Amino acid sequence: MEKERLTGYFEKLGLAMTDNQAEQFLLYNDLLLEWNSFMNLTAITEPQDIMIKHFADSCAPLFTEGVSFDKEAGLIDVGTGAGFPGLPLKIMCPELKVTLLDSLGKRVKFLNEVISRLELNGITAIHSRAEDGAHDKKLREQFGVVVSRAVAGMNILAEYCLPFVKNGGSFIAYKSEEFLSDAPGSERDACLNALKILGSDKPEVVEYTLPGTDYRRCLAVIRKTGPTPAKYPRKAGTPKSSPL
Repeated sequence: MEKERLTGYFEKLGLAMTDNQAEQFLLYNDLLLEWNSFMNLTAITEPQDIMIKHFADSCAPLFTEGVSFDKEAGLIDVGTGAGFPGLPLKIMCPELKVTLLDSLGKRVKFLNEVISRLELNGITAIHSRAEDGAHDKKLREQFGVVVSRAVAGMNILAEYCLPFVKNGGSFIAYKSEEFLSDAPGSERDACLNALKILGSDKPEVVEYTLPGTDYRRCLAVIRKTGPTPAKYPRKAGTPKSSPL
C-alpha cells in the first residue's frame, strides 16, 4: 500500500493527511498483517481492501455529509477489535481523546503495540466487556461520542453502547445497507423500543458509498436525550440472548 495511493484516495474523500499520518497508516497496515499471521484480527488482508474497507470506512463520520462529529468530545470505540474505527479516527484527528474497549486481551495487546509504534498520545486501550465497562463510574455516561462497527443487531448494540454516552452526546453505529430500510420488522424498526428505553431518540441514518467502489454503507447517528436506567446494560450475555 503505497503512500501516494493512500493519500490520493483520502483526498478523493475530501480528507487531507500529512506525511506523518500517511506513515502511521502504513505502519498500522504492516502491524495488522504481521499480527494477523498468528491471531485472528481481520479477514481482509489485501492492502487496497484494508485502505478502503477498514481505514477509509472508519473515517466515514469525517467525510459523510449530514453527520456531525464533535472532535473535542471524548470518544470511546466499543468492541473495537483490531482498532476500527477508533484508531483511524485518532490518526486523522490527533487532538481527539480516544478510548478503545475490547473484551479479548490478545487484541488489547495488539492495540497497545499499535499505539506505541505509531507514537499516539491521548489514546487508551481497555480490556473489558461492554456489559462490565458500562457500569464502571469512570466510563459510564462519560463520552460525547461513542462509535462501534461491531456486528450485532441495533437493539443489542444500543444496550452495549448507549450507557457510555453522556446526555446530549451521540452514538454512531456503522451499519450495512440493510439498515437503510425502516419497513416493519426490519432491524431499524425493531430497535426503536430499545432506544426509547435506553434514553435516546430514533436514529438519523445517513448513507454513503466509498468512491470507486460499490461498497454501500450507512451511519446511524443516535442522540442521547436522557440518562440510561442504571440496570442497563444487563449482565454479560443477556443483551444478546434476550434483546430489548
